Amino acid sequence: MTAAGAPPISIESVDKVFRRRGRTVEALRAVDLRITSGEFVSLLGPSGCGKSTLLRIIGGLQPADGGVVSIGDLTPDRARRAQQFGFVPQAPALAPWKTVGQNVRFLSKLHRGAHPPLPPGEVEGLIEAVGLAQFTKAYPHELSGGMQQRASLVRAFALGAPILLMDEPFAALDEITRADMRYLLLDLWQRTGTTVVFVTHSVTEAVILSDRVVVMAPRPGRIAAERAVALPRPRRAEMEDTAAFHEQVRILRADLREGHGG
Repeated sequence: MTAAGAPPISIESVDKVFRRRGRTVEALRAVDLRITSGEFVSLLGPSGCGKSTLLRIIGGLQPADGGVVSIGDLTPDRARRAQQFGFVPQAPALAPWKTVGQNVRFLSKLHRGAHPPLPPGEVEGLIEAVGLAQFTKAYPHELSGGMQQRASLVRAFALGAPILLMDEPFAALDEITRADMRYLLLDLWQRTGTTVVFVTHSVTEAVILSDRVVVMAPRPGRIAAERAVALPRPRRAEMEDTAAFHEQVRILRADLREGHGG
């Protein structure tokens, strides 16, 4: 549990306004949220509800226009510079001139944060866990999209950062590969104890992965509901056929409809 003791994330009355070509767009209004160490929280909502904007503000990639965000006792910008975060975007963003093994270890070699990267033996274990042990010398163009995203996941966890920020990382994958990736992610998360903030517009994905789901409503982006996912861990694929799983999905879909105005 190398990421144990991750700092809590505190978001208080956060606002964000974009001004483009004379237009003003209120992206977020009065967002309040607390995320505890080791928690897996999903931000769920339709396109344009401010999920990715909120994620970037948490990660110190974009300033809020109002309110306060704290990562433990640090501002998001200071936490980012202290390498408290690992980022997993929609596209794997692997260096095309490096092998899978080199890509996975590259950021760890540059790491200068307070939390050390995972030891080489643990990184090898993660590579094996995601099924890439036979592909460490392959280049990204030789891999499928799903395999590239597996490498991206391992690279993020290998940093040993206590908080992982994920912006719809499986959106571009086919449904079968996407389903496999969800359970691979859960396995990596359970191995490391990392805090995860995960952006998605998929209700089933949010239920499968999360301890808690934050439902966001658009125009302006705000929190419409928060729901603890009442399913035991570890999560298994067969859970998706249970009445309990479908009830969680039903509740969240109702929250989305209500937050969207009907």
